[in-house]
Amino acid sequence: MTEANRISLAEALACIDRVAAAARLPAETVALSRAHRRVLAEDVVAEGPLPGFDNSAMDGFAVRAADLERAASDGLVLAAEQFAGRDLGHALSPGECIRITTGAPLPAGADTVLMKENAALREGRVFPLAAPAPGTHVRRAGEDVSPGETVLRAGQVLDAASLSLAAALGQAELRVAKRPTVAVFTTGDELRPPGQPLAPGEIHDSNRVLLQSLLMAEGCEPVAWPILPDDPVRLAAALRDAAFSFDVVLTCGGVSAGEKDHLPALLREEGEVHFWKVRMKPGMPVLFGRLGVAHVLGLPGNPVSVLATFLGLGRRLLDGLQGRGAPRPVVRARLELPVAKNHERLEFMRGMLACSDDGQLRVRPNPAVASHRLRAAADSNCLIVLPEGLAEYAPGDVVEIVPYAGALGAG
Repeated sequence: MTEANRISLAEALACIDRVAAAARLPAETVALSRAHRRVLAEDVVAEGPLPGFDNSAMDGFAVRAADLERAASDGLVLAAEQFAGRDLGHALSPGECIRITTGAPLPAGADTVLMKENAALREGRVFPLAAPAPGTHVRRAGEDVSPGETVLRAGQVLDAASLSLAAALGQAELRVAKRPTVAVFTTGDELRPPGQPLAPGEIHDSNRVLLQSLLMAEGCEPVAWPILPDDPVRLAAALRDAAFSFDVVLTCGGVSAGEKDHLPALLREEGEVHFWKVRMKPGMPVLFGRLGVAHVLGLPGNPVSVLATFLGLGRRLLDGLQGRGAPRPVVRARLELPVAKNHERLEFMRGMLACSDDGQLRVRPNPAVASHRLRAAADSNCLIVLPEGLAEYAPGDVVEIVPYAGALGAG
């Protein structure tokens, strides 16, 4: 396949979007405690106001603003106490005040709260040391959320703040998209699990833990198969098994054009190939198709290619299957070093993203560009996106960034 016949990253993403939209996972109901980072499947509409009642924003005294000017000399009679909790039904008469705490219901007749620090209590009377304006330190019912208002939208990823809002509105459960089940395969006669001794020519399998970690950062619970040898019969048997049990099958290795790269032929013969080979570096041989009921994303074997293709394509598939409503935020930063791109493919270059003292996002490219240079990936926290075409970038040029999960709060 020539460079011209490979599809662009944009075309690959559009294909993934179409396939995922047609295979949207069903919704399920989960408790709030299990909903963090899940994709909301239904809008949340407020049944009542928030706050649900007028209440105090400070510890102090509930008063009538009209009484404050005279109270500076005569004071206000301390008539009762209302603490946060059950509304005791107190009503405020002219010339009176009621001790109140933060969050406590505002007594009938009161319209203002005098802070405790701005009041003096003498012989059962309260004297204001400074008169607040009418309405000061009062939280009105519905000032945050009105009844019938849509507060959370289907397709949004639920974070701590949105879950807290749902709880404040009395929601104990939410309808969310099911998380995709994912099977992980690493392939290659040369691979041995970490901890096992190596014979000449063998290497430890770093891709399995890489993919599992990336998937867990997305909230998935991946199931990893034992390392598969470069045997087409055993490979096909294992993949057929997974293809009827999982929503997504991720593989590492065996997708190029070598004599032991069997996955493309298997999908052509028994499933469907949506695309094979993308104009990107690293990760060009990436394969996307279907086998059984599973979406199959075949990633190249080099670990940096696995990182780039998962962040660039794999997350998009997971997002689409769950109906994530908005794409992940686009992050841009200024280069700290010059970069010369001497090939036509889009490139994902490793880099370290940081925020400078002047509030600018800046990224330092890692000089190691080969796809086997795993140390460079570990020394970085993002991928720098360099679009297709020959180009030279100068320090200060703005480039797009794909942060690893957790980098500067990304993901």
